[in-house]
Amino acid sequence: MTVWPLKFRNRPDGTLLFTDDAGGFFLGNAEFLERYASDVLSSADLKFLHGNGHTFERESDPDWTSFAYRWARRQSKQQDLSYLILVPTLRCNLTCSYCQVSRAPEAARGFDWSDETLAAVMDFIGRLKGPDIKIEFQGGEPLLRVDLLEHIRAFTRSRFPRSQFVVCTNLQRMGEVEWTFLDQPDTFVSTSLDGDGETHTRQRTGDSVATDAFFGNLAEAVRRLGPGKVSALPTIDVERPPDFEDLVANFERYGVQSIYLRPINHQGFARRRKSGPDAAAKWNVLHSDFIDFLIDRNHRTGRYAEEYYFSQCLRRFLRSGTDDHVDLRNPNFFASDYIVVDHDGLLYPTDEARMLSRIGRIDLSIGTVARGIEQQKVQVLNGASINNFDADCIHCAYQPFCGTDVVDDLSRYGHVDPIRSETWFCKRHTSLFDKVVEVITRRDDAARQSIARWARVPSWGDHMIPVHA
Repeated sequence: MTVWPLKFRNRPDGTLLFTDDAGGFFLGNAEFLERYASDVLSSADLKFLHGNGHTFERESDPDWTSFAYRWARRQSKQQDLSYLILVPTLRCNLTCSYCQVSRAPEAARGFDWSDETLAAVMDFIGRLKGPDIKIEFQGGEPLLRVDLLEHIRAFTRSRFPRSQFVVCTNLQRMGEVEWTFLDQPDTFVSTSLDGDGETHTRQRTGDSVATDAFFGNLAEAVRRLGPGKVSALPTIDVERPPDFEDLVANFERYGVQSIYLRPINHQGFARRRKSGPDAAAKWNVLHSDFIDFLIDRNHRTGRYAEEYYFSQCLRRFLRSGTDDHVDLRNPNFFASDYIVVDHDGLLYPTDEARMLSRIGRIDLSIGTVARGIEQQKVQVLNGASINNFDADCIHCAYQPFCGTDVVDDLSRYGHVDPIRSETWFCKRHTSLFDKVVEVITRRDDAARQSIARWARVPSWGDHMIPVHA
């Protein structure tokens, strides 16, 4: 009987987490590790490993095939292009302190699509396979050019039987033209809500009157469109985070129960903010504390808010095929199912790549909307977008659940092959998966109730965690 290679990670309580390349996992102890490393596994060890899918007799037997299938399900597969991020204008009517896209002033010229670019975008959309398509309008502030948004939506509706549109807007200045555009069944709103009014004013508007206008428009958006049509994201300054209770209560006030805590991105104007060597550690502590806060609050109130990215990592850990978030894809192929079209018609593999190019750090454009995708550039990026063979990742117990972020590595370190364990991405995700394991192994009702909701399962208990003594 052959045992598939196992990786392990020490846990604070003295137990060890063991995983295999297909994402199978169990808790064990140092004695088992010694027997495994010395190749003196007992019959009880082999029985447990076989029962949990960690062994096979010979290639192509059912156990071998099952493992191969589970491994393949962990790998992100190439998909047809069906998600476009469009930037019709880089102009904005705010000057947020942490802006990551290097916006242009509202009165600036030369930062909107030309007539030629608009025509090329529609031609590009028309060549996509369909039948489904999702278009996200970003900026700048895309509602400064509702006319361009109207052209794209009308054309897309005529071309695809199923289409969806998301407008990423600051909801700062709204009139009937803007409301009329948003108030459609296939159109959704994404905005930024940085906790309480004081935090939102400090980070985004710089003015209490402007902040009041935003909150009024957010309430109107929920009233007109319905809470299911409006999502909001907070950007958190780890040095001055908002009060957790105020943050969650404010989101609940607008019908939002999924909260994606985002640290200030190392892009655009936000690069001016110098972060210390302990920035990742500070963020990990804050995020862990927020998860504990949610577990306690959910149990106390009976209302179940979630932290979006933690829930993504949790589901990714527990089952294969959870590739909704690009940071958790592996391989993380660029220009596969989504692509970015900038205000000048340049194509980018991700929004962060657009930001990095905008500040002159490196040119990560991969073609133009008129000429198409330059596949050679994409292939160069894709060569570094896999963690299966990375010198650090191959030894990590969390490798089957994790992904890659080449653009963030380029932004922070200037190259695609830094020492993985020293990167922001690795430190952040190691902490996240440590927290996942810690929470799913708790024995209190509060944790179990939140885990069941976040994992999208009816209930949670000890029987869900394989343990081998």
